[in-house]
Amino acid sequence: MDFAFELKDELHRRGASLVGFADLKGISPEAGMPFGISIAYALDPDVISQISDGPTGEYAALYHRANEILGKLAEFTADFIASRGWKAKYIPATTNVSADRLVTPLPHKTVATRAGLGWIGKCALLVTEQYGSALRLASVLTEMALPSGEPVGSSRCGSCDSCVSACPVSAPSGREWNPSLKREEFFDASLCYKKTSENARRPEIGATICGICIAACPWTKRYLRSKNRES
Repeated sequence: MDFAFELKDELHRRGASLVGFADLKGISPEAGMPFGISIAYALDPDVISQISDGPTGEYAALYHRANEILGKLAEFTADFIASRGWKAKYIPATTNVSADRLVTPLPHKTVATRAGLGWIGKCALLVTEQYGSALRLASVLTEMALPSGEPVGSSRCGSCDSCVSACPVSAPSGREWNPSLKREEFFDASLCYKKTSENARRPEIGATICGICIAACPWTKRYLRSKNRES
C-alpha cells in the first residue's frame, strides 16, 4: 500500500475528518522542513449550533477535547513517519504565543491551504466545503516527500459578510483573503484576542475562544443542516 494513502487512511480511522499533504518549500523558513501534513477534526454540530452571542460551556469542553484528539493524531503521524526513517515533528492544535504578536511561525491554516483543504475566511479562520469553519487543526512537518495537494490561492467568501456582521468587536474588515495578504491587512487579531481573553475569565470557559464567527458562516450552517438531515 502506498505510504501516503496508508497514513491518510489510518488517520481517518483514528478520527481525523480531513487530511491533506502540503509542499511548504519557500513558505516558512521557520518550519525547517519542506513538507507538511494538515489534520482537521470536525466539531460537533449540535454544540456549534448552540453558539449565538458567545461561547458556551459545552463549546469550551469540545474545544479542549478536539485539541486532545488532534494532539494524539499529530503525535501518531510524527511517530509513523519516523518509523520509516524520516524526520518529523508535530505542531499541536494550540500553541502559546506572545500577546503582543499573536502569531505562530507557521500557522495551521497555512499548511491547510497549501494542502488544498480550504481557504481563509474574512474572520481569519480556515473555511472548508465540508465543515465550514467548524473544525480544529494540527500540523506535522517532515522531510519525507509527500504527494501534495493543489494549494488554494483565493477566497470563496465573495460578497458574504456574515462573520463580519456577527463579530462583536468588528475584528474582520470585510476584505477577502488571498495568500499574498498579511493577516493584519484584513483582520485585527488584537481585537479578537481582547474579547476571547474576557471569555477565558469565565469559569465555565477557561480558554481564549468565542465561536460566533464559526457559527455565523454559511458554509458552517450548511454542515450543520447536513448533519441534521442525517440524524
